[in-house]
Amino acid sequence: MTGSDRPSALDPALAVRLKRNADGLVPAIAQQYDTGEVLMLGWMDDEALHRTLTTGRCTYWSRSRQEYWAKGDTSGHVQLVKSVALDCDADTILVKVDQVGAACHTGDRTCFDSDVLPLGQ
Repeated sequence: MTGSDRPSALDPALAVRLKRNADGLVPAIAQQYDTGEVLMLGWMDDEALHRTLTTGRCTYWSRSRQEYWAKGDTSGHVQLVKSVALDCDADTILVKVDQVGAACHTGDRTCFDSDVLPLGQ
């Protein structure tokens, strides 16, 4: 079942605006609301976005497990939603959150702090 095939309660006026990939998914960037720190990238379909907007916690679609997961359900490292925005093309979602604990599955605060690439080489 692809992302666009899964049922959703997302407002149809919003759903029609989203530009999804071939799997019916949209990349969702989680950013710490008060510092601007980029925490992670996850994937959302219409239902994951609906759950994020209505529960106040980030919900993603797991491509490997083929199921929804609310960030922190097993780890306790929740993402409390402060705001949600679409980019100008409606093909990327920005979720500003208050991250409790680590955002990365490795236990790091962010997924983008351990492999910084050198510039100018």
